[in-house]
Amino acid sequence: MTTTSPTSPSPASASASLRFDFSGRVAVVTGGANGIGQGIALALAQAGARVAVWDANADAAQATVARIEAAGGCAQAFGVDVSDTVQVEAAMQRVHAQWGRIDQLINNAGLAIRRPTLELSVADWNRVLEVNLTGVFLCAQQAARFMIAQGSGCVVNTASIMGLSGGGLYPNISYQSTKGAVVNLTRALAVEWASANIRVNAIAPTWVRTGFIEPLLQQPELVARIEAMTPMARLADIDDVVGPVLFLCSDAARMITGHTLPVDGGFLAQ
Repeated sequence: MTTTSPTSPSPASASASLRFDFSGRVAVVTGGANGIGQGIALALAQAGARVAVWDANADAAQATVARIEAAGGCAQAFGVDVSDTVQVEAAMQRVHAQWGRIDQLINNAGLAIRRPTLELSVADWNRVLEVNLTGVFLCAQQAARFMIAQGSGCVVNTASIMGLSGGGLYPNISYQSTKGAVVNLTRALAVEWASANIRVNAIAPTWVRTGFIEPLLQQPELVARIEAMTPMARLADIDDVVGPVLFLCSDAARMITGHTLPVDGGFLAQ
């Protein structure tokens, strides 16, 4: 949900706790079985949201749901390939049928195939494009159908600092290209859907200590280079990303749309 109703407290009068209370709201988190997505799903549930955990690995999604339920939250697992139009449409309809609304979409599912450009096959290029860009578009498109009907909604896309810079530490052309596209997709959707009371923003994380970058973490010299290039001199942890996502989903950010928020320890500021 993106804005308060006309009878809701103004930002000046609303308490800080209410601004970050997601009770009664329904969130869809793609790539929610592991890493950043799992952290976001757990945090949204803790804040009161009912969470649909989407992941290509349905069993892993169910494991995240079990953690949410063990902590007293409400969630449901969905096995979804976000690049598949039929699966995305069907899953979004199931979420709406289950809970009657869709307030927040966290487009977090992503893929990286780190190869030099001259060694990257067209098939691999297309697969990264399908998940990282087409998947974001499809999920946003299907969620917006319900958000427009209910008069409100919030989308947070996961971009990357690689979508705002040329990288340079190692070849990753397909990932960088798709994340740059997500940045501008975020702007375009924000402008298109603002009149429908739907906010669309993105986060641009630095390297986050998750299984997604495990091959990179096994290279101490590379990690040291990343730390040396980061003013705060460290990689991010999952919780470093979760907080900004909760903010962008909350009523505290109700006047923010079309923005990509770097979560990078100052990497892009240099």
